[in-house]
Amino acid sequence: MLSICSSMISSPSPPPPSSAAGTTRSIPGSYGFPLLGPLKDRLDYFWFQGQDKFFRSRMEAHKSPVFRANMPPTFPFFFGIDPRIVAVLDCDSFSSLFDPALIDKRNVLVGSYMPSLNFTGDIRVGVYLDTTEPGHAAVKKFSLDLLRRSSAVWFSSFESNLSRMLSTIESELGQNSSSNFFVPLQKCIFSFLCKSIIGVEPSVSSEVGDSGFVMLDKWLALQLLPTVSAQALPQPFAEIFLHSFPFPFFLVARDYKKLYNFVAKHGAEVVSIAEEYGLTKDEAIHNILFVLGFNAFGGFTVFLPALITTIGRDKTGLKQRLREEVRSHIKSEKGVVGFEELKGMELVWSTVYEVLRLNPPVPLQFGRAREDFELNSRGARYPVKKGELLCGYQPIVMRDPTVFDRADEFVADRFVGEEGKRLLNYLFWSNGPETGTPTVQNKQCAAKDHVVATACFMLAEIFRRYDDYECGDGMDFTKLEKATNTAAAVPGGVK
Repeated sequence: MLSICSSMISSPSPPPPSSAAGTTRSIPGSYGFPLLGPLKDRLDYFWFQGQDKFFRSRMEAHKSPVFRANMPPTFPFFFGIDPRIVAVLDCDSFSSLFDPALIDKRNVLVGSYMPSLNFTGDIRVGVYLDTTEPGHAAVKKFSLDLLRRSSAVWFSSFESNLSRMLSTIESELGQNSSSNFFVPLQKCIFSFLCKSIIGVEPSVSSEVGDSGFVMLDKWLALQLLPTVSAQALPQPFAEIFLHSFPFPFFLVARDYKKLYNFVAKHGAEVVSIAEEYGLTKDEAIHNILFVLGFNAFGGFTVFLPALITTIGRDKTGLKQRLREEVRSHIKSEKGVVGFEELKGMELVWSTVYEVLRLNPPVPLQFGRAREDFELNSRGARYPVKKGELLCGYQPIVMRDPTVFDRADEFVADRFVGEEGKRLLNYLFWSNGPETGTPTVQNKQCAAKDHVVATACFMLAEIFRRYDDYECGDGMDFTKLEKATNTAAAVPGGVK
């Protein structure tokens, strides 16, 4: 399935060379006074301006998509962290982050700050390893093999869990004017990932089956809270209690141990595969939990709600176009979504890509300069020194007007046709271009193709089952109109 779907995104030509000419500029911007500069930038980032305005205002002030600034977390209780970054906010400069010859990815998943290794069993899991480190190739090969083996059940497991989720929402809409889909969706994601990656339904353990997704939510939150905006508390309380210190692992230690034991007991066959790549049992389990919990569960939890609500709130006729395309490609008498059918749904794929462009699951990318080099950006070159930390904010990068026409608008068919395929060279949501391939030589997301194909399959299933749906301002379905075409309404799946 994934090899078939991947063929859709082959680029007609490689990315064009940088347009940067010989003009060399010093990187504008300042880090300010020690302690005060980082603190001011942190308050702007979280409080006075917010993430988007933080980057945009500095880009406008310096008249450059490349500039110096400080990134939180900072003072007072974060030790050994250098908040200084070089922001790279256009496609040209941002693409440098994915060149292993220029960039070291060691311990920079969320910047200079790195959550305690206690959260990953005192092991630096694959995402924290640079491509030059001996352990990286083994973990990446294991991850790629894990995903390859999961392909046999990936979509059938997702379909069955999606069906269960939609039935829950249908039932609630029969009694209320709206139905919040966030928790049912998280249960769906967690269950299908356990089956696909570990090889077992989470329901084999009553505790993990009922609360496993909540355990992962807490585990993720404690690692990321110091680096993300939080709506749970008003300011200044959010700054005092959520952004001023790292959170200790002991708050989720019991839950993590339960998840560890679950994988050790029920995923023994999968864990044993790691031995073929020179990994110990402990290394295998912690890497499996990170791939499942941080990469897959965390990523889908951010991306799929954005996809559902973007289309559910659309008033341009996109839903009708998607429905017509999906049903025109379903040729099976049972009305199921098959691999070949999905491959031909150009608008579905383009819509998914466009949501990824505007709402990347991981908005920030970081990398440290291996050596001195010159960074290309919009007709200029900027000297970067060895060891400097580069930071790209994708919601701005993916709106680069020199690459994308009507860059701030949602254009569902942007990636349709030959010109659309060319633009995929600049869709960087997966820690690399969409036209790239995850290998042991790079840091591109191993599950890149799985993510896009899963999202396309979800859309196809929704428009196979329903004539229309609508979403409210939050994560709510306010309407699910069942398909009037009886063939389309038949419970389906993957051929």
